[in-house]
Amino acid sequence: MSSTKYESEKMKIVTHSGRFHTDEVFSCAALSLLNKDNVSIVRSRDPEVWATANVLVDVGGEYDASQMKFDHHQAGGAGGRENGIPYSSFGLVWKHYGVALAGSEEIARAVDERLVQPIDAGDSGVETFSVLDETAPYLLQDVIGIFAPMWDEKNRTEDEGFFEVLEIAKKILVRAIVQAKSMNAGRLIVEEAYNNAKDKRIVLLEGQFPWHQAMSSHPEPLYVVLPERGETGRWRVEAVRKVPHTFQYRKNMPIEWAGKQNEDLAKITGVADAAFCHNHRFIAVAGSKEGAIKMATLAANA
Repeated sequence: MSSTKYESEKMKIVTHSGRFHTDEVFSCAALSLLNKDNVSIVRSRDPEVWATANVLVDVGGEYDASQMKFDHHQAGGAGGRENGIPYSSFGLVWKHYGVALAGSEEIARAVDERLVQPIDAGDSGVETFSVLDETAPYLLQDVIGIFAPMWDEKNRTEDEGFFEVLEIAKKILVRAIVQAKSMNAGRLIVEEAYNNAKDKRIVLLEGQFPWHQAMSSHPEPLYVVLPERGETGRWRVEAVRKVPHTFQYRKNMPIEWAGKQNEDLAKITGVADAAFCHNHRFIAVAGSKEGAIKMATLAANA
């Protein structure tokens, strides 16, 4: 499907009615963006309505991209990735049109890994994280779900919620592509900084570049030194995570630094402009680049 195919007439997307889910919301968002919003979207469980669709999404019991049918509820599903995460309707749509939206295989793959796969996993009942006691993360599916009518909202409809959250999904998808492109470009800068570091336990960055993934992929880095956001003039020391999306760090800063600020921290560290250390010891701040490097060196050698 090219993005120009339906320029003279609206592309008709049909998905199921009733309670909406994250996968078909994002499927419709992707197809809408691909066709520059020149679409009409119908929500129905009537096979006669399905037959009028240019694209059938998340309903109909069939996956056939040549016929523009993207469902995964049929017996046996619609396939999956090598990592075991099956395709939902969003994954199927992205599989075929992600490159056209993202602009390259590399960026499409990055968006798939960060956005599409978690949505597919959630829709397919595949756990990708553990829950600490009863405290669970607030997921994208939770964000989508709050737009559905609550049990006591008598004047709100499923269609109203679907079309309201569809606009949000489109914005999220656009920004996910922007983020993936930015992170890809930033990673090259971070890799160069790593290669240039004399002591690879401490990597100095001259800007707010995306570094978590790159640093976790190398065995040596313990800390990254970089300027604070905004125009504060201060510099941060951040501990490198064992895995990018967790809060487990390779080496936290010394326990004596925990929660200390200004004069108290300067006295303990011997760094005159030491300003702050987080209670959990994964972030410290100094008034200058030199001060931050000294703190990182002290922590690495502790």
